[in-house]
Amino acid sequence: MCGRYELHTHPAALALAFGLPAPPAVAPRYNIAPMQDVPVVRLSHAGERELAFVRWGLVPRWAKDPSIGARMINARSETLAEKPSFRTALRRHRCLIPADGFYEWKVTAAGGKQPIHIGMKDGAPFAFAGLTERWLSQEGEVLDTCTIVTTRANALLAPLHDRMPAIVAPARYGAWLDVANTDVAAFFEPYPAEAMTYYPVSTRVNSVRHDDATLLERVDEAPEFASAEAAPGEHAVPAHGEDAPGQSELF
Repeated sequence: MCGRYELHTHPAALALAFGLPAPPAVAPRYNIAPMQDVPVVRLSHAGERELAFVRWGLVPRWAKDPSIGARMINARSETLAEKPSFRTALRRHRCLIPADGFYEWKVTAAGGKQPIHIGMKDGAPFAFAGLTERWLSQEGEVLDTCTIVTTRANALLAPLHDRMPAIVAPARYGAWLDVANTDVAAFFEPYPAEAMTYYPVSTRVNSVRHDDATLLERVDEAPEFASAEAAPGEHAVPAHGEDAPGQSELF
């Protein structure tokens, strides 16, 4: 994780939740996918929180080709400080990535893949721990990108996958954004399972063409998979790894 997520909270509520000076120009999105522009909360040069849009898929400053970002949508917390792709961003460019929920795919007894929506029990928006980077082409093109940090799964999500996004508690937003704070290990503990919940949703979420509120509706029974749309990795959006070409996992 994380390969798809959604954000639909009203801009005014987002501003309140993330300490922004004004409601951001953010439209509801129900099926956010890699290599799309996504909203992140970061510190401005003046040290104030701001919301900016960056491309999901981190491109390191030293990269020769920005296409490397397709393999950098996630970053394993255990190796952040070691990997050349992420260690500078960890020290200098941390961000919060707002979300209302994210998706995982559960293998069913019949061998199909049931999409699952995962979020907070109280329905509140939350934040993934993120890293950002700025890449400059030889022609002077500027590209801002991000990645979502992942960690081991908590007890609730372990039956779905062995990893999950690292989620920052609201009281610790400031500490994560403050790069003077170098003691970051505690941010990578799995978020408390008792605060989270999940439920099955339609296989329509498998296609990035679908991006509407009906994707959040609970389905009571897993659909038949013989004619279901392909799950991520089998559709138009390719599978993305964390730091290795050809890696099929999204975690």
